[in-house]
Amino acid sequence: MSTSPVDSGHLHPVDPDRVAAARARLIPADDAALLASLLGLLADPVRARILYALDVVDELCVGDLAIALDASEDAVGYGLRILRTAGLVTNRRAGRAVYYRLADNFPQPLREHCLRRLVELSRRGDGDELTIDER
Repeated sequence: MSTSPVDSGHLHPVDPDRVAAARARLIPADDAALLASLLGLLADPVRARILYALDVVDELCVGDLAIALDASEDAVGYGLRILRTAGLVTNRRAGRAVYYRLADNFPQPLREHCLRRLVELSRRGDGDELTIDER
């Protein structure tokens, strides 16, 4: 591990053991890029709400999802197409209807804890959401 001077005038790393521990547990850069891309999929409110809706009920067709989300069928259909391409949802046909559900391997802890907890963390204690400038 190399040391390097920084603007503060002392050498880095300050704590080589912690730096080594952090480096040992990091995900590879390629995996980090994939993760960022997948999280970007959730940056769209319609897609995020689709995942929540499909978590609550086993499966829904596009029209029923549109009603549940109070969104257009076009917006829901596009969101589902993106989520299906990413492998986050699957579909099945029943006649002319297409039903969507979360992918079988969609991580339960992500749904139950991480996504809901991230929403909670983005809110202030007084219930107000942070503004873009505060995030």
